[in-house]
Amino acid sequence: MSDAEIGAPPRRDIRLLRQLGRFLRPYRAHVFAALVALTVAAATVLAVGEGIRRLVDDGFAAGNAELLNDALLVLLVFIVFLAGATYARFFLVSWIGERVVADIRKAVFDHVLTLSPGFYETTRVAEVMSRLTADTTLLQTVVGSSASMALRNLLLFLGGSVMLAITSPRLSGLAVLVVPLVLVPIIVFGRRVRRLSRVSQDRIADVGAYVDESIAHIRTVQAFVHEPVDIMRFADRVERAFAIAVRRIRARALLTAIVIMLVFGAVGIILWYGGHDVITGRLSAGELTAFIFYAIVVAGSMGAISEVIGDLQRAAGATERLFELLEMTTEIAVPANPVALPARVEGRVTLAGVSFCYPSRPDQPALDGLSLEVAPGERLALVGPSGAGKTTVFQLLLRYYDPQSGTLALDNIDLRDLDPMELRRQIGVVPQEPVIFSADAWENIRYGRPDASDDEVRAAAEAAAATEFLDRLPEGFATFLGEKGVRLSGGQRQRIAIARAVLRDPKVLLLDEATSALDAESEQLVQDALDRLMKDRTTIVIAHRLATVVAADRIIVLDQGSHVGTGTHEELIRQGGIYARLAALQFGANGGDMAAQ
Repeated sequence: MSDAEIGAPPRRDIRLLRQLGRFLRPYRAHVFAALVALTVAAATVLAVGEGIRRLVDDGFAAGNAELLNDALLVLLVFIVFLAGATYARFFLVSWIGERVVADIRKAVFDHVLTLSPGFYETTRVAEVMSRLTADTTLLQTVVGSSASMALRNLLLFLGGSVMLAITSPRLSGLAVLVVPLVLVPIIVFGRRVRRLSRVSQDRIADVGAYVDESIAHIRTVQAFVHEPVDIMRFADRVERAFAIAVRRIRARALLTAIVIMLVFGAVGIILWYGGHDVITGRLSAGELTAFIFYAIVVAGSMGAISEVIGDLQRAAGATERLFELLEMTTEIAVPANPVALPARVEGRVTLAGVSFCYPSRPDQPALDGLSLEVAPGERLALVGPSGAGKTTVFQLLLRYYDPQSGTLALDNIDLRDLDPMELRRQIGVVPQEPVIFSADAWENIRYGRPDASDDEVRAAAEAAAATEFLDRLPEGFATFLGEKGVRLSGGQRQRIAIARAVLRDPKVLLLDEATSALDAESEQLVQDALDRLMKDRTTIVIAHRLATVVAADRIIVLDQGSHVGTGTHEELIRQGGIYARLAALQFGANGGDMAAQ
């Protein structure tokens, strides 16, 4: 499935709902029980009509109190059966709806976590979130309500039609003529109400999206004194949502008035026509009453089915969108027979003739025939201007992507032959912009190794110079760090990320300007911690500040995805070129001497 198809508008073919079968299959017994309850409930409703006929003819018309009592008793028994069957149907169908949607949510979430970052380059995260929330909620409504309503009303329509024909063939012919006159405006206005409902939901979604964006960036909003503009724009969106809601309410009110007028008008006509049949003796009073009851059941069921069809069509679109996600395949898959890493990983990293283009930029090489080898325990620095390919090397080593040509290897094993999860367990990453989750410090640091003890987490925090600020928090390590770590400074967030890497105890360490957000004092503390962490590990450092890589064993200079220089800091200064120019910009004319101090 191509990435372009992800954004395509969903179809509204109800047959797409058959795809839900695989999620319903494990609950066959519940589905069967729900169908039985649904059938019993529908049959009981139809039986109530016969009970009403007997009550009128055998009780009221005959003037027999004993028969009246018996008829009423039978009617009450039917009503009890109807209540019990309705309870069972509602509970079972609702349970199935909740259970199936919970399973679908888990399946979709489990699957999207396995999709490579390349998928998210061409797909908006908001789109995935919408499918996981809005689409599954719509499915819950359909599976847990609309589908059973459709089946129930279909049974009532078929059974009621049969009972109409049995009760009075003449009046049935009249009903056949009247029912379409009632249904046509219901369907026409019903479509308008549904369309306005969808537009109303879209406007409400606009309101929610604007709130989310404004609150998420509240510091920027206030820093630029943008509150008056945002207040005005938000008010405009709210008013537009209100205007659409009023149109929807007006259409719904008009629909209700028309339905009442047409339905009761049709009932009045049938009563008038049937009344003449009762007077002439062609029909009993009980049969006329039962006929009216069945006519209302048939008309109501047809109206309900017309309403439900719209829900089923939208649910079909939601089903297509969800299964579209489930059917997406990742290019970074586990090989059929993955090669096992040795018990003791050395940490030798090799790139041989690697060329790579990102999916979103297929004509722009990020790496162009890059070859390099990092010996076990070596500290290698990657430097170069923005867009040189430094971060891309990290992305490929973590196997977020596979190169179009060339190979990457760990301990001489091609990364494509390894299970990606086993590969990543050997790598620790400290990004330039650390991610802090909405949790406490225990959970954030333990993200590096979920089974770590509290003592191990604290030891990792000490190694990253993080305890000095974590212990000062109101609840220490148990303090909630805020949404995306908003309660921490940039340097504190960086030290949390470093503690994660310390706790992971990786064989290969990837540092992306790991000390860039620290003040001078913290930088020295963290640099000492990193020096201890880098000991006996293969370390690759991305650095824009050349002062952080002066002590590297070797420096690789990249430019436009190619290898353009190798050596120590002093050697590269003497060679001239890009590195010497960058050093001169950062250290001044005597860059080499200043960096060496």
